[in-house]
Amino acid sequence: MSVIVFVEHDEGRIKKSSREAVCYASAIDAGDVIALVCGNAEPKEMELLGQNGADRVLHATESRLDHGDIQAYASVISQAMDNENADIVILAKSSVSDAVAARTAIKSNASFATNVTELPNTSDGFMVKRSIFTGNAFAWVKLLKAKKIIGISKNAVAYKEEGGSAEVSDFSPVLNESDFNSTVTGRDKATGVVLLPEAEIIVSGGRGLKGPENWGMIEDLAEALGAATGCSKPVSDLEWRPHREHVGQTGVKVSPNLYIAVGISGAIQHLAGVNSSKVIVVINKDPEAPFFNAADYGVVGDAFEVVPKLTDAVKAMRD
Repeated sequence: MSVIVFVEHDEGRIKKSSREAVCYASAIDAGDVIALVCGNAEPKEMELLGQNGADRVLHATESRLDHGDIQAYASVISQAMDNENADIVILAKSSVSDAVAARTAIKSNASFATNVTELPNTSDGFMVKRSIFTGNAFAWVKLLKAKKIIGISKNAVAYKEEGGSAEVSDFSPVLNESDFNSTVTGRDKATGVVLLPEAEIIVSGGRGLKGPENWGMIEDLAEALGAATGCSKPVSDLEWRPHREHVGQTGVKVSPNLYIAVGISGAIQHLAGVNSSKVIVVINKDPEAPFFNAADYGVVGDAFEVVPKLTDAVKAMRD
């Protein structure tokens, strides 16, 4: 038996979230862990998946797989399941993998659960814990079919980097024209030092910063921490920051190890996008700001005084 992990990459580099998915598959202990990579990924990056627990890597090198065709990815995964006698597929939650997982479940007649937050409980069947209602509740779901597709949330299992390299071998699935019925006509890719979906640390700002001209201190703190920058919905609506930085229920949902909210009151729509963060720090001069109720740590103070001092302290620690 074996477990297939669908691995995503960006410009050839394996995404951290997919490495976490390999760690999750390894922790299940349900047989060999086989990472499946589609398209033009860097050979060394694939080999290093062995440090996350992959026993082998299958590399589908078909050039048409470089363009994010959801149906084609589902066909590749389904064929890999058959070839490797795999009953479980693990994917890291993303806009791509959510769509791929659903199609793979249909092709393979498999049970499907997404937003999974912990390792399965196999004491009575195969149960997984899912985050529901935008992270405000959890549900235990029993996967009844022999084959299972699991989409995991970030931080669902401890991340590890140990062991050696994984052997990479070519995989040549049979792909039909029907697998490429959709055409990608263009891409609008977010740029930046660290992107929100992959960020371990995020520094976000709200209307308490008073204007886009004051965003430099958010960027300075983020740079000192090696973090991504985010913002609340009102800030993106006012066009102080690009929409791709909007964190919340209608923006990007994040699960970093550390989320720092500066001048954000904490509306429920924003909390829905950040409540799976491991640690939340709130900086706000209003002691009654709702965000303090969800925070692990809170600083009541003027952001224009607190944030520069925090940035200086972080820089001093790193010098």
